[in-house]
Amino acid sequence: MALEAERYGSRADTLAFLVCVALSLVAMALPTGWQNRLTGALRRSVLSPLLAVQEQSVQIQTSRARFVLLEQQRDSAALVATFLPALRAENDRLRALLGLGDRLRTGFVPAEVLHQAEPTSPLMLIVSAGRRQGVEPLAPVVAPAGLIGTVASAGATTSVVVTWAHPEFRASAMAADGSVVGIVGPAGGTSGQAWLLELRGVPYRQTVADGTPIVTAGLGGVIPRGIPIGVVMGVASEQPGWERSYLVRPAAQPGGVAHVMVLRVGADADLSRAFAGAGGTP
Repeated sequence: MALEAERYGSRADTLAFLVCVALSLVAMALPTGWQNRLTGALRRSVLSPLLAVQEQSVQIQTSRARFVLLEQQRDSAALVATFLPALRAENDRLRALLGLGDRLRTGFVPAEVLHQAEPTSPLMLIVSAGRRQGVEPLAPVVAPAGLIGTVASAGATTSVVVTWAHPEFRASAMAADGSVVGIVGPAGGTSGQAWLLELRGVPYRQTVADGTPIVTAGLGGVIPRGIPIGVVMGVASEQPGWERSYLVRPAAQPGGVAHVMVLRVGADADLSRAFAGAGGTP
């Protein structure tokens, strides 16, 4: 019985094939007008479900491609938005540096902070300027906001900079109005988070109000006068009858700068006007 059913199915398939071939030959022999009417009728009837499925498949494929494109555009926009604040901040820093350069005009060497601490001390920086660019040891290193440190040693194309946070850093300092003179050095941090400076050697009979700008005094023949150092925050310590020390919030943070200037001006120069309006003292 199974064999007879299989033979019957095979014969039916053969007969259907022959019928389809005959119909195809007849359709090819018909005039063009009749062929168009016949194909239109087939599309509207027998082939209608197949064509609908095909159209839906094309729409799904197109929608998928549009979705992938939209997803890529969204990811690109999100990536740009992520870096936009950093780019704006870097642009602002470069503009401030250019403004400082215009006011200084000459007597400086621009350099990039390589963000690589000296192996012997994390409080020292390496900058991309050396003896070939005219950098010399003890030259002041500044940012638009103020003093960063001094050059400890100069190589051929790079230099090591001692920042103001280094324990050995010292600089003569004074109030912006010249009323108080002292020595500035690192004072450590508050709760290990914010590094501060300390203005030492202020006579006990003299007081320095909170918020007083502190700049370099130009004494000692190393750092020129008028470079912003920071702002007084309050009394750090005092020895009654002798002297007071004041905490100073630094004007420039070494860890936040990408470009600096190594000064080549003489120690007797006054840079107060160059730093006015560059984030320094007014």
